[in-house]
Amino acid sequence: MPHPEELDLDALLRIAVGRLNRRIRAEKASDDLSDGQFSVLALLFREGPHTVGQLAEAERVTPPSMNRRVNALEAGGYVTREGSPDDGRKVVVRVTAEGEAFVTETRRRREQWLAKRTRELTAAQRETLRQASVIMRDLADR
Repeated sequence: MPHPEELDLDALLRIAVGRLNRRIRAEKASDDLSDGQFSVLALLFREGPHTVGQLAEAERVTPPSMNRRVNALEAGGYVTREGSPDDGRKVVVRVTAEGEAFVTETRRRREQWLAKRTRELTAAQRETLRQASVIMRDLADR
């Protein structure tokens, strides 16, 4: 593999974000859920009930794939399916108290892991990361 100084910015950023993402994702409340299942659970926690179709669109997977994720989450007690208050023909997926606790604990672990590492940086490095995080979020939202 080339040395970092031989890579262009795009490659450096892709590698760094990928490694950091994998490391942060390893900090979960338990290993019972896949990353994809946790992503669905966190979305429901953050945004509220969704249909399976809405979840599939948000996560960019097929409805059958999303249905499998939701089935696993439901079997674990992390979500429930209920009739939609707006349309009785639709079924919405809602996070349970157990699911909320799982998301909260996972976020706490991830933030704790990251905080420990960022405290080891200099003030200038932390400020650089603060500025970079704004730029990276803007890139992701484009």
